[in-house]
Amino acid sequence: MGRAQTPGAPSGGPGAGLADRMRVLGTETAFEVFARAKALEAAGRSIIHLEIGEPDFNTPDHIKEAAVRALRDGYTHYTPAAGLREAREAIAEHAGAQRGITVDPEEVVITPGAKPVMFFVIMALVNPGDEVIYPDPGFPIYESVARFAGARPVPWVLREEREFRADPEELRALITPRTKLVILNSPHNPAASVLAARDLETIAEIVRGRPVTVLADEIYSRILYEGESASLASIPGVRDQTVILDGFSKTYAMTGWRLGYGVMRPDFAARITQLMVNSNSCTAAFTQIAGIAALRGPQDCVARMVAEFRRRRDVIVDGLNTIPGVTCLRPRGAFYAFPNVRKIDPDTSRLQDYLLHEAGVAVLSGTAFGAHGEGYLRLSYANSVEAITEALERIRRAVSRYAAKPTAKREPTPRIR
Repeated sequence: MGRAQTPGAPSGGPGAGLADRMRVLGTETAFEVFARAKALEAAGRSIIHLEIGEPDFNTPDHIKEAAVRALRDGYTHYTPAAGLREAREAIAEHAGAQRGITVDPEEVVITPGAKPVMFFVIMALVNPGDEVIYPDPGFPIYESVARFAGARPVPWVLREEREFRADPEELRALITPRTKLVILNSPHNPAASVLAARDLETIAEIVRGRPVTVLADEIYSRILYEGESASLASIPGVRDQTVILDGFSKTYAMTGWRLGYGVMRPDFAARITQLMVNSNSCTAAFTQIAGIAALRGPQDCVARMVAEFRRRRDVIVDGLNTIPGVTCLRPRGAFYAFPNVRKIDPDTSRLQDYLLHEAGVAVLSGTAFGAHGEGYLRLSYANSVEAITEALERIRRAVSRYAAKPTAKREPTPRIR
């Protein structure tokens, strides 16, 4: 007779099943849809990719050359867990100048990508039963890791009538004595909103002096189309309560390099460094040297990329707003369009799948970013104007056919969360 399978254990694997916490750990749907789109391409289908939040530009040459030199110069060994001193100095100088504050290198922890900052901050701060306030719609890893840590995730709903800017007065109502962490993201993924200075001032007034930490996810801070980026850390009285999350992936088209960082109080930085020691040991040495070249080298590459994103933004938003049943606000930052498609089908997971299989356009349902993303799609315009124009035409044709079908014949598809 065969051995009885332990509940939760993988077939053919160890007798002991997975830890209960794995049942609440989510995923990032963008990579799921990307994999399905690539499978269709492998079968000969023409697919236009608007699902992945990755700049389609090459990493600038001076950054790549710095990495090659670093490899030749022997930067192939362990570094201090918090990062090379010279890299932390460059980040402190850059992060401080951008936000009008003074940053000490001891406040900087370099990580392999920016996601570890999210993970480490939540794991270091949150006990089971604590509350984490996060934006919904928002980057799905916030809610996923909060649940993984045993916390109660509390959605801070972003509304279209406020251009998807988080409402500070709603935050005031959400905070309780159990609130341990508040997460901000500006410029925002997926809705491309940007918090106004007055929003941040009110948020500062609400959290100042409370036993609450704010994780300010500012990974898109330099991809702005109007005005200047503002940071909660720049407001007097809340600097010590704020952890800045930033990195190189979006600004310098370095997604595959895995280079991010957090800026925080030195005592908290020491705790986050402990988590680095226990997980990654350190971030690759040669990528840190490349990061120094990115920050201290010419910045015209960033300006050119943002100018091209602005051009693409206008093409995609103007095009979406001509499709019957679609309305789309004009993004103020990042590189995502977040159109309202409720008039076509409020079940956007179903519409996402239809556009992939029938139109050959890979997009994401707003529900990939939380329950309050229902009724919206996210389209990344990190693709050429030519591809975007073709995608819009494919969507237009597909939507006209989709709208003509009886609703009863469209079966909902399972959601991947």
